[in-house]
Amino acid sequence: MSRLRVVCAIVALLWATPLLAENRYALVVTGAPGGEAFISTYSAWAQQLSSAFTEELGLSADHVIVLSGTSKDETQQSTQQNVRTAIASLRRRMQKDDLLVILLVGHGTVDDVSAKFNLVGPDLTSEEWGGLLADLPGRVVVVNTAGGSFPFLRDLAARGRIVVTATESTAQRYDTVFPEHLIAALRDPAADLDKDGRVSVWELFVRATRGVAAHFERQGLLATERALLDDTGDGTGIEAAGTGEDGALARATYLERDAAAVDADPELMELLGRRRALEEQAERLKQRKATMPIEAWEREFEALMIDLARVSRRIRSRS
Repeated sequence: MSRLRVVCAIVALLWATPLLAENRYALVVTGAPGGEAFISTYSAWAQQLSSAFTEELGLSADHVIVLSGTSKDETQQSTQQNVRTAIASLRRRMQKDDLLVILLVGHGTVDDVSAKFNLVGPDLTSEEWGGLLADLPGRVVVVNTAGGSFPFLRDLAARGRIVVTATESTAQRYDTVFPEHLIAALRDPAADLDKDGRVSVWELFVRATRGVAAHFERQGLLATERALLDDTGDGTGIEAAGTGEDGALARATYLERDAAAVDADPELMELLGRRRALEEQAERLKQRKATMPIEAWEREFEALMIDLARVSRRIRSRS
Protein backbone atom coordinates (compact mmCIF):
# COMPACT_ATOMS: atom_id res chain seq x y z
CA MET A 1 0.00 0.00 0.00
CA SER A 2 1.41 3.41 -0.97
CA ARG A 3 2.18 6.08 1.65
CA LEU A 4 -0.69 8.22 0.35
CA ARG A 5 -3.18 5.36 0.72
CA VAL A 6 -1.97 4.67 4.26
CA VAL A 7 -2.43 8.32 5.22
CA CYS A 8 -5.94 8.35 3.68
CA ALA A 9 -6.85 5.18 5.60
CA ILE A 10 -5.73 6.75 8.89
CA VAL A 11 -7.77 9.87 8.20
CA ALA A 12 -10.83 7.76 7.39
CA LEU A 13 -10.54 6.01 10.75
CA LEU A 14 -10.26 9.31 12.57
CA TRP A 15 -13.42 10.54 10.80
CA ALA A 16 -15.40 7.38 11.51
CA THR A 17 -17.30 8.71 14.54
CA PRO A 18 -17.81 12.44 14.01
CA LEU A 19 -17.77 14.73 17.04
CA LEU A 20 -19.51 18.02 16.40
CA ALA A 21 -20.10 20.97 18.66
CA GLU A 22 -21.91 22.96 15.98
CA ASN A 23 -25.68 23.14 16.18
CA ARG A 24 -27.88 22.12 13.25
CA TYR A 25 -31.13 23.91 12.44
CA ALA A 26 -33.80 23.35 9.80
CA LEU A 27 -36.55 25.58 8.45
CA VAL A 28 -39.12 23.68 6.39
CA VAL A 29 -41.63 25.77 4.44
CA THR A 30 -44.41 24.03 2.55
CA GLY A 31 -46.22 26.68 0.55
CA ALA A 32 -49.81 27.40 -0.28
CA PRO A 33 -51.31 24.20 -1.74
CA GLY A 34 -53.23 26.07 -4.43
CA GLY A 35 -56.05 23.54 -4.61
CA GLU A 36 -57.72 20.63 -2.85
CA ALA A 37 -55.66 18.10 -4.79
CA PHE A 38 -52.46 19.25 -3.06
CA ILE A 39 -53.64 19.57 0.54
CA SER A 40 -53.04 15.96 1.62
CA THR A 41 -49.73 15.79 -0.28
CA TYR A 42 -48.40 18.98 1.29
CA SER A 43 -49.51 17.91 4.77
CA ALA A 44 -47.73 14.58 4.34
CA TRP A 45 -44.56 16.27 3.06
CA ALA A 46 -44.44 18.62 6.05
CA GLN A 47 -44.73 15.69 8.45
CA GLN A 48 -42.19 13.57 6.58
CA LEU A 49 -39.63 16.37 6.45
CA SER A 50 -40.05 17.14 10.14
CA SER A 51 -39.52 13.50 11.10
CA ALA A 52 -36.58 13.16 8.70
CA PHE A 53 -34.72 15.93 10.50
CA THR A 54 -35.59 14.86 14.03
CA GLU A 55 -35.51 11.07 13.64
CA GLU A 56 -33.21 10.13 10.77
CA LEU A 57 -30.82 13.08 11.12
CA GLY A 58 -31.16 13.54 14.86
CA LEU A 59 -31.76 17.29 15.12
CA SER A 60 -33.38 18.49 18.33
CA ALA A 61 -37.11 19.10 17.91
CA ASP A 62 -36.69 22.72 19.00
CA HIS A 63 -34.13 23.20 16.22
CA VAL A 64 -36.64 22.32 13.50
CA ILE A 65 -39.20 24.95 12.42
CA VAL A 66 -42.03 23.86 10.12
CA LEU A 67 -44.31 26.40 8.44
CA SER A 68 -47.10 24.74 6.52
CA GLY A 69 -49.57 25.97 3.94
CA THR A 70 -52.11 23.52 5.33
CA SER A 71 -51.75 24.30 9.05
CA LYS A 72 -54.84 25.40 10.97
CA ASP A 73 -52.65 27.30 13.44
CA GLU A 74 -52.03 30.79 12.08
CA THR A 75 -48.67 30.99 13.84
CA GLN A 76 -47.53 27.86 11.96
CA GLN A 77 -48.82 28.81 8.53
CA SER A 78 -46.38 29.57 5.73
CA THR A 79 -47.11 33.28 5.55
CA GLN A 80 -44.60 35.97 4.66
CA GLN A 81 -44.69 37.31 8.21
CA ASN A 82 -44.13 33.89 9.78
CA VAL A 83 -41.18 33.28 7.47
CA ARG A 84 -39.66 36.60 8.49
CA THR A 85 -40.27 35.83 12.17
CA ALA A 86 -38.70 32.38 11.88
CA ILE A 87 -35.56 33.69 10.18
CA ALA A 88 -35.25 36.51 12.73
CA SER A 89 -35.44 33.91 15.51
CA LEU A 90 -32.78 31.77 13.85
CA ARG A 91 -30.56 34.81 13.41
CA ARG A 92 -30.64 35.37 17.17
CA ARG A 93 -29.94 31.72 18.01
CA MET A 94 -27.29 30.77 15.48
CA GLN A 95 -23.52 31.06 15.87
CA LYS A 96 -20.88 31.28 13.19
CA ASP A 97 -20.14 27.53 13.21
CA ASP A 98 -23.78 26.42 13.02
CA LEU A 99 -25.60 25.00 10.02
CA LEU A 100 -29.07 25.97 8.80
CA VAL A 101 -30.95 24.01 6.14
CA ILE A 102 -33.93 25.77 4.52
CA LEU A 103 -36.27 23.64 2.42
CA LEU A 104 -38.95 25.24 0.24
CA VAL A 105 -41.55 22.75 -0.95
CA GLY A 106 -44.53 23.85 -3.00
CA HIS A 107 -45.48 25.88 -6.05
CA GLY A 108 -43.41 28.58 -7.68
CA THR A 109 -43.88 31.22 -10.32
CA VAL A 110 -41.29 32.84 -12.54
CA ASP A 111 -41.00 35.48 -15.24
CA ASP A 112 -38.13 37.17 -17.03
CA VAL A 113 -37.39 39.35 -13.99
CA SER A 114 -37.62 37.20 -10.88
CA ALA A 115 -39.18 34.17 -9.23
CA LYS A 116 -41.54 33.70 -6.31
CA PHE A 117 -42.20 30.86 -3.91
CA ASN A 118 -45.95 30.70 -3.29
CA LEU A 119 -46.86 31.35 0.34
CA VAL A 120 -50.19 31.75 2.13
CA GLY A 121 -51.01 35.34 1.28
CA PRO A 122 -48.36 37.62 -0.31
CA ASP A 123 -45.36 35.79 -1.73
CA LEU A 124 -41.67 36.50 -1.30
CA THR A 125 -39.57 37.02 -4.42
CA SER A 126 -36.18 35.42 -4.88
CA GLU A 127 -34.59 38.85 -4.28
CA GLU A 128 -36.51 39.23 -1.02
CA TRP A 129 -35.38 35.79 0.13
CA GLY A 130 -31.82 36.87 -0.61
CA GLY A 131 -32.27 39.95 1.56
CA LEU A 132 -33.74 37.92 4.42
CA LEU A 133 -30.78 35.56 4.47
CA ALA A 134 -28.10 38.24 4.17
CA ASP A 135 -25.52 38.10 6.96
CA LEU A 136 -27.07 35.10 8.69
CA PRO A 137 -24.38 33.60 10.95
CA GLY A 138 -23.20 30.09 10.18
CA ARG A 139 -23.44 28.07 7.02
CA VAL A 140 -26.75 28.17 5.14
CA VAL A 141 -28.11 25.57 2.73
CA VAL A 142 -31.20 26.57 0.73
CA VAL A 143 -33.08 24.02 -1.35
CA ASN A 144 -35.98 25.30 -3.46
CA THR A 145 -37.79 22.26 -4.82
CA ALA A 146 -40.48 24.21 -6.69
CA GLY A 147 -41.02 24.76 -10.37
CA GLY A 148 -39.67 28.10 -11.56
CA SER A 149 -36.99 28.02 -8.87
CA PHE A 150 -34.02 28.68 -11.16
CA PRO A 151 -33.61 32.44 -10.38
CA PHE A 152 -33.12 31.57 -6.71
CA LEU A 153 -29.72 30.17 -7.71
CA ARG A 154 -28.59 33.63 -8.78
CA ASP A 155 -30.41 35.73 -6.19
CA LEU A 156 -29.43 33.68 -3.13
CA ALA A 157 -25.85 32.90 -4.16
CA ALA A 158 -23.27 33.99 -1.61
CA ARG A 159 -19.84 32.97 -0.45
CA GLY A 160 -20.09 30.08 2.02
CA ARG A 161 -23.71 29.33 1.06
CA ILE A 162 -25.09 26.28 -0.75
CA VAL A 163 -28.11 26.81 -3.01
CA VAL A 164 -30.03 24.07 -4.80
CA THR A 165 -32.85 24.62 -7.29
CA ALA A 166 -35.06 21.97 -8.83
CA THR A 167 -34.83 23.62 -12.26
CA GLU A 168 -32.07 24.90 -14.50
CA SER A 169 -33.93 27.55 -16.50
CA THR A 170 -36.93 29.87 -16.30
CA ALA A 171 -38.62 27.70 -18.95
CA GLN A 172 -38.94 24.92 -16.36
CA ARG A 173 -41.82 26.46 -14.43
CA TYR A 174 -44.20 23.57 -13.82
CA ASP A 175 -44.60 21.47 -10.67
CA THR A 176 -41.61 19.21 -10.10
CA VAL A 177 -41.10 15.67 -8.81
CA PHE A 178 -37.92 16.76 -7.04
CA PRO A 179 -39.58 17.14 -3.58
CA GLU A 180 -40.57 13.49 -3.23
CA HIS A 181 -37.11 12.31 -4.23
CA LEU A 182 -35.40 14.76 -1.89
CA ILE A 183 -37.58 13.52 0.98
CA ALA A 184 -36.71 9.94 0.06
CA ALA A 185 -33.01 10.84 0.08
CA LEU A 186 -33.26 12.48 3.51
CA ARG A 187 -34.85 9.33 4.96
CA ASP A 188 -32.69 6.76 3.17
CA PRO A 189 -29.43 5.50 4.78
CA ALA A 190 -28.28 4.59 1.26
CA ALA A 191 -27.93 8.33 0.59
CA ASP A 192 -24.50 7.92 2.20
CA LEU A 193 -23.07 7.13 -1.21
CA ASP A 194 -19.42 6.85 -0.19
CA LYS A 195 -20.26 4.76 2.91
CA ASP A 196 -18.25 6.93 5.29
CA GLY A 197 -21.02 7.07 7.89
CA ARG A 198 -21.97 10.66 7.09
CA VAL A 199 -24.47 12.15 4.64
CA SER A 200 -23.28 15.28 2.87
CA VAL A 201 -25.39 17.87 1.10
CA TRP A 202 -23.79 16.77 -2.16
CA GLU A 203 -24.80 13.16 -1.57
CA LEU A 204 -28.41 14.20 -0.93
CA PHE A 205 -28.34 16.27 -4.12
CA VAL A 206 -26.99 13.34 -6.15
CA ARG A 207 -29.43 10.85 -4.62
CA ALA A 208 -32.44 13.11 -5.28
CA THR A 209 -31.47 13.93 -8.87
CA ARG A 210 -30.94 10.27 -9.64
CA GLY A 211 -34.45 9.63 -8.39
CA VAL A 212 -35.82 12.35 -10.66
CA ALA A 213 -33.99 10.91 -13.67
CA ALA A 214 -35.30 7.41 -12.91
CA HIS A 215 -38.84 8.78 -12.66
CA PHE A 216 -38.76 10.18 -16.18
CA GLU A 217 -37.08 7.06 -17.53
CA ARG A 218 -39.86 4.89 -16.10
CA GLN A 219 -42.44 7.17 -17.71
CA GLY A 220 -40.62 7.04 -21.03
CA LEU A 221 -40.45 10.84 -21.08
CA LEU A 222 -37.77 13.45 -21.60
CA ALA A 223 -36.89 15.11 -18.31
CA THR A 224 -38.65 18.44 -17.84
CA GLU A 225 -36.61 19.43 -14.80
CA ARG A 226 -32.92 19.39 -13.96
CA ALA A 227 -31.65 20.38 -10.53
CA LEU A 228 -28.61 22.60 -10.04
CA LEU A 229 -26.30 23.23 -7.09
CA ASP A 230 -24.17 26.32 -6.49
CA ASP A 231 -21.71 26.59 -3.62
CA THR A 232 -19.06 28.93 -5.02
CA GLY A 233 -21.28 32.01 -4.81
CA ASP A 234 -21.20 32.75 -8.52
CA GLY A 235 -24.87 31.83 -9.02
CA THR A 236 -24.16 29.46 -11.92
CA GLY A 237 -24.30 25.95 -10.50
CA ILE A 238 -23.83 22.46 -11.89
CA GLU A 239 -25.91 19.32 -12.30
CA ALA A 240 -25.08 16.24 -10.23
CA ALA A 241 -23.23 14.69 -13.17
CA GLY A 242 -21.56 17.95 -14.13
CA THR A 243 -18.01 19.15 -13.62
CA GLY A 244 -16.65 22.44 -12.34
CA GLU A 245 -15.71 24.23 -9.16
CA ASP A 246 -19.15 23.84 -7.59
CA GLY A 247 -19.63 20.92 -5.22
CA ALA A 248 -16.59 21.13 -2.94
CA LEU A 249 -18.41 22.94 -0.13
CA ALA A 250 -21.47 20.69 -0.46
CA ARG A 251 -19.27 17.58 -0.25
CA ALA A 252 -17.75 18.87 2.99
CA THR A 253 -21.07 19.90 4.59
CA TYR A 254 -22.71 17.12 6.57
CA LEU A 255 -26.18 16.79 8.04
CA GLU A 256 -24.90 15.24 11.24
CA ARG A 257 -26.83 14.36 14.33
CA ASP A 258 -27.25 17.32 16.63
CA ALA A 259 -24.59 17.46 19.33
CA ALA A 260 -26.19 19.92 21.73
CA ALA A 261 -24.89 17.82 24.63
CA VAL A 262 -21.35 18.83 23.75
CA ASP A 263 -20.46 21.96 25.74
CA ALA A 264 -19.21 24.93 23.79
CA ASP A 265 -15.41 24.92 23.89
CA PRO A 266 -13.48 27.69 22.09
CA GLU A 267 -10.52 25.45 21.27
CA LEU A 268 -12.78 22.65 20.06
CA MET A 269 -14.77 25.06 17.92
CA GLU A 270 -11.53 26.32 16.39
CA LEU A 271 -10.41 22.78 15.64
CA LEU A 272 -13.76 21.92 14.04
CA GLY A 273 -13.54 25.01 11.87
CA ARG A 274 -10.01 24.04 10.86
CA ARG A 275 -11.12 20.51 9.97
CA ARG A 276 -13.99 21.83 7.88
CA ALA A 277 -11.66 24.19 5.99
CA LEU A 278 -9.22 21.35 5.30
CA GLU A 279 -12.08 19.12 4.07
CA GLU A 280 -13.14 21.83 1.64
CA GLN A 281 -9.55 22.24 0.39
CA ALA A 282 -9.32 18.48 -0.13
CA GLU A 283 -12.53 18.39 -2.13
CA ARG A 284 -11.39 21.26 -4.35
CA LEU A 285 -8.03 19.58 -4.88
CA LYS A 286 -9.77 16.34 -5.93
CA GLN A 287 -11.52 18.26 -8.68
CA ARG A 288 -8.17 19.59 -9.94
CA LYS A 289 -6.52 16.17 -10.16
CA ALA A 290 -6.93 15.82 -13.92
CA THR A 291 -5.31 19.23 -14.54
CA MET A 292 -2.20 18.77 -12.38
CA PRO A 293 0.99 16.68 -12.73
CA ILE A 294 0.27 13.54 -10.73
CA GLU A 295 3.40 13.87 -8.54
CA ALA A 296 2.53 17.45 -7.56
CA TRP A 297 -1.09 16.50 -6.90
CA GLU A 298 -0.13 13.57 -4.67
CA ARG A 299 2.30 15.70 -2.65
CA GLU A 300 -0.33 18.39 -2.06
CA PHE A 301 -3.08 15.90 -1.29
CA GLU A 302 -0.88 13.91 1.10
CA ALA A 303 0.01 17.11 2.98
CA LEU A 304 -3.69 17.91 3.35
CA MET A 305 -4.46 14.40 4.58
CA ILE A 306 -1.69 14.61 7.18
CA ASP A 307 -3.01 17.94 8.42
CA LEU A 308 -6.50 16.46 8.58
CA ALA A 309 -5.26 13.47 10.55
CA ARG A 310 -3.54 15.73 13.07
CA VAL A 311 -6.58 17.96 13.52
CA SER A 312 -8.93 14.98 13.77
CA ARG A 313 -6.70 13.35 16.39
CA ARG A 314 -6.81 16.52 18.49
CA ILE A 315 -10.61 16.61 18.18
CA ARG A 316 -10.85 12.98 19.28
CA SER A 317 -8.62 13.65 22.29
CA ARG A 318 -11.21 16.13 23.60
CA SER A 319 -14.14 13.70 23.41
